[in-house]
Amino acid sequence: MRAALYARVSTVEQEPENQLQELRGYIEARRWTAVEYTDKGVSGSKDRRPALDQMLADAKRRRFDVVVCWRLDRLGRNLRHLVTLIEELQSVGVAFVSLNEGIDFSTPAGRLQLHILAALAEFERARIRERVMAGLHRAKAQGRRLGRPTAVVPVDRVQDVHHLPVDEAAAVLGVSRSTVKRWRGRVQQSLSA
Repeated sequence: MRAALYARVSTVEQEPENQLQELRGYIEARRWTAVEYTDKGVSGSKDRRPALDQMLADAKRRRFDVVVCWRLDRLGRNLRHLVTLIEELQSVGVAFVSLNEGIDFSTPAGRLQLHILAALAEFERARIRERVMAGLHRAKAQGRRLGRPTAVVPVDRVQDVHHLPVDEAAAVLGVSRSTVKRWRGRVQQSLSA
């Protein structure tokens, strides 16, 4: 059997090596060959991920027979996306195994487990979102300013780049295009006043 090992970590500081070691041990015990796909610094809530997208393209080309991931939440936290991924794999004849949950999607019991665990993963993600939103609302109610800090550039520097296109002015000043446009509007208002 040819296996695709999929690993994912949410931040660039994290390492996927723990996941990969267990996956490698699993496929070695079965004497399968493997190719590895790793997304580093990518949230499981994102439907599009570089390594995942490549793995799906390779699955359609039948470059492997089974996808093996360390845990279901490494593949995704959204039930709809997980089910779609598994159905895509199944439609091209690729099996799915989640190591820690003991899921083998080729069996009816495995399909039931998948639906239950995916629903729990989605529930957990929704709870995290609720807590983050509650924290943001509390901070806002306490008068804390949220978002990026305000960039401060002297007016004469803004006037010095007025002849440049917006993109170049933004690069020179080290701010976004929208910030340059906003500042230019303020300078124009102050000159016409």
